[in-house]
Amino acid sequence: MSDTATPAQIPAQTTAQTPARQRNADRELNAARLLRASAKHSYDPLTEIDWSAPVDPDHYALPAHRVALYGTPLWERLDERARARLSVHQFASTTAAGIWFELVLMEGLIRHVYAGDLTTGHAQYALTEVADECRHSTMFARYITATGYPSARPTRRADRLGKLHFLLNDTTMTFAGAIFVEEFTDAMQREMVRDESLQPLARSVARIHVVEEARHIGYAKPELERRWAAMPAARQAVFRRALALLARQAVAEIVHPRVYALAGLDPAAARRAAEANPHWRQARIDWARKALEFFTDLGVLTPATARSWRRAALLP
Repeated sequence: MSDTATPAQIPAQTTAQTPARQRNADRELNAARLLRASAKHSYDPLTEIDWSAPVDPDHYALPAHRVALYGTPLWERLDERARARLSVHQFASTTAAGIWFELVLMEGLIRHVYAGDLTTGHAQYALTEVADECRHSTMFARYITATGYPSARPTRRADRLGKLHFLLNDTTMTFAGAIFVEEFTDAMQREMVRDESLQPLARSVARIHVVEEARHIGYAKPELERRWAAMPAARQAVFRRALALLARQAVAEIVHPRVYALAGLDPAAARRAAEANPHWRQARIDWARKALEFFTDLGVLTPATARSWRRAALLP
């Protein structure tokens, strides 16, 4: 009898385990790459940024055409300094939304590795990402304080949605939400980093966030791909619609109504003007493009759910 087993003689569990072993090996390779990058390119915003530098009231924090009210009659009513201040408050509101989402993400990452093997690179990178997000949240809070924006709290609706996510403990949604939010803010902040006319403090915050969030996206994408491939079709259908809802709220959160009140505008009227503003719609479409291309390729975004993304002004 031959000592070499034929395919029929190989135990079924051995062949069934091969894909799982390969997935774990791929996970570890990706984690090792991300851990190396983290060791080389991590920043402490408390020391990397000069927080004592005065904030010039005439400096925009965002390019003018990316401010939600740009080009509207309300925008025309504001003088140049008020427009610049509106841009600063809009970016401060975006950083406040960033704190909200990063707290949700950190909780999801901790739950993701809680019952796992913390000796793996995959788990250790998750903890490294939590450390990054702690620093980012502190950085955002310092920016809010430096600019005089009055609060880092989210809207009541976002607060309820975050608490619901804690209860549901949907790790797959955590990764999908991270991809959307991080790609969206990455596109916005890359524009800021390139524009040397903008407020130096805002550009410093954006630069650090861009460098470190690229790694977080590189961690979340393959994890979502693995989980999506194993998800039953019925759950995929529910997931598609839930993700569109989450993305819509995340984008709505970046311009809190208090931004308009601080400019002396009626918040309700200003929100309506922003929602009808083609410039602001185009900004959101541009910033969402990379995430939505990924979701489309994966099958998360389909023609059947495109309407929801279009209503959120994230698709043309």
